This record gives sequence, structure tokens and C-alpha cells, in this order.
Amino acid sequence: MFTIQEFFGIEKPILQGGMAHVSDHNLAAAVSNAGGLGILASGGYSAEEFRHHIHECRKLTDKPFAVNLALSYPNIEEIIEVALEEKVPFAIAGGGNPAPYFQKLTDAGMTVVPVIGNSKMAKKVVELGAKACIFEGAEAGGHIGALNTMAALPGIVDSVDIPVIAAGGIASGRQILAAEILGAQGVQVGTRFLAANECNVHEKFKDAVIEAQDKDVTVTGYMSHPVRVMKNKMTEKYLPLEKEGGRQKELEELGTGATRRASVEGDVEWGSVMIGQAVGHVTKRESVAEIIDTLFKEYEEAKSSICK
Repeated sequence: MFTIQEFFGIEKPILQGGMAHVSDHNLAAAVSNAGGLGILASGGYSAEEFRHHIHECRKLTDKPFAVNLALSYPNIEEIIEVALEEKVPFAIAGGGNPAPYFQKLTDAGMTVVPVIGNSKMAKKVVELGAKACIFEGAEAGGHIGALNTMAALPGIVDSVDIPVIAAGGIASGRQILAAEILGAQGVQVGTRFLAANECNVHEKFKDAVIEAQDKDVTVTGYMSHPVRVMKNKMTEKYLPLEKEGGRQKELEELGTGATRRASVEGDVEWGSVMIGQAVGHVTKRESVAEIIDTLFKEYEEAKSSICK
């Protein structure tokens, strides 16, 4: 089996999550330049905004990068056309069923890496022709599935004969080593990059992430589309309404545009601050290169400590 480094043409087995309204060309290029795989978000962008980020990313790096195809967004068809026109080599496909688009993308020469939530989904994407997949557990920030990363990862690895990349709740070198021990060929990291110097989220958002601890994380939308977020005034109002049921209009009013309110406008009280359970590892602003260097120093230290 090939390594993730060989698969993507990168130095380190780390991918940066394609976070909506967050993962722009500055962040993706910085991750690629630091030896990982930067991923451009498409969620929250128009087709032309998405194209702009691809162009700008290419100005900032000559290293491989990928695009995230947010399959649940209404403009996904336009986004896919832009990705194909721009001949981006890698696509991370999540938030929906990749089957309707898989053949078209691969026929055009794009390598598609689906995000899966369980072993059944893993087997399905292998049938489609996927050469690697990402298993994202419920510890992740943003939209989540039902299974937890560390509990389910070994079974998912055993269910398929392609490399599995682990995601969800990974923000330290020890967690990278744990994922490797459980069979993952690499990891995808999101929350740890939110306070990176090259991450263009609002400064109030960064402050909130740095100050947050594990106890400050909750999940909204349990009955429909679960989303892991930071506790704030919005969640204090949203969660009781959700438990009561039958007040969908109020829930929609609270949720509509909430991601943008937090990440772009800096409203961390009434916006949706999407962060994972590993947020306690984010303690300061630093460059992407420093973050990746620290992660793999921690990884080597942890590996040495158990191999004595």
C-alpha cells in the first residue's frame, strides 16, 4: 500500500481541513508550503470567489493542494465545474453522497478522496473507485457523524484495502501517533489551524478559540444535522428550542448565516463558532509552519517514549 505522502506528493502525512468561510488560499498555501496538503474550502463561496482562491493559492505555492467539495451546498454543480476548469488535481468530497459526481471528476483526471462516517460508507466509496478516504469522527468541529474517531477508526481501516486518513479531535502529536497506531495512514486537522497567523478568520473568532476549553464545546442539531460548536448565547437559545420541538422557524432564524457571522463578522456570541473537542490544544497564535513543526516534534517524542 502506498503512503499518503506518495499519494499526494507531500512531505508530511497531514491534511488541513477544508473549513467553510475559513480555509482560503492563504491558509491552504501555508499548509502546503510547510509540507502538508492545504485544502481550499468551497463552502460559503460563489463559483467565482472559489476560482479566485484557486488562482491566488497557485501564486503562493508550487506545492500540491486540494479543493474541498461541499456536496450539500446548493451551488455544488458550479463549484465542480470551476474545479474541473482549473484542473485541480485533488478533491476532498464531503457533506453528501459523492456517487453522482465521482465518475465525472475522475474521468477529467481528478483524484477524489471522499469523507466517510462509517465502514459501510468506506466500502461504498471503494466500489466507486476511491483510492483513499478520510474517516471523520464526531470529535470534529462543524458537521459531524455519529461515530467517534478513536473508537471506530480500527474497524474502518480493517474494512477496506485503501489508505484511511483520520480526522476529528486531532490537534497534537500524540493524537497523530494514536491514529497511526490504530491504522491511519495520515491525519486531517482543522481546529488546530484556526488560530494560525495565516488563517483569515475574524480576530474575535481566534480569541474565542484560544480561550475555549473542552467543556466549552457542544452540539446543535442533534435531531437533524449535528454540528459541533462553541457554547455561546446562540447555543443557549438554540438547544432548549430544539428540545421543545415544533419551533423550526425560530431554529432556522438562529442558524441561517451563523457560520459566516462568527468567522467573517466576528460575532462569537450569536454566530456558530465551529470547533472540535481538541480545542484545548489551541493556546496561542502562531504560524502554520510552527504548528506543523510542533505537531511532528510531539509525534516523534511520543513515539520515542513508547518504543524505549
